[in-house]
Amino acid sequence: MKKINKETKKITEEMTFSEIVQNYPGSAEFLFKKGFHCIGCPMASMENIKDGAIAHGEDPKKLIAELNKFVDGKQKKNKK
Repeated sequence: MKKINKETKKITEEMTFSEIVQNYPGSAEFLFKKGFHCIGCPMASMENIKDGAIAHGEDPKKLIAELNKFVDGKQKKNKK
């Protein structure tokens, strides 16, 4: 798995849950609170966030926007 440059790279619908959780601190807790309790399952390494959102009855674009907003806020808070 490639390391993602969190300074310039936003979370996209092609990214797997594992890539997101490993590269964006706090994202696992955010996803868990949204009902994505399968973060640690084997599918998390293969399923992208778009397909996972659809499978959980969530709008992928809305979920990704919320997740990016959360991650951006977390990163700005950690820089202070």
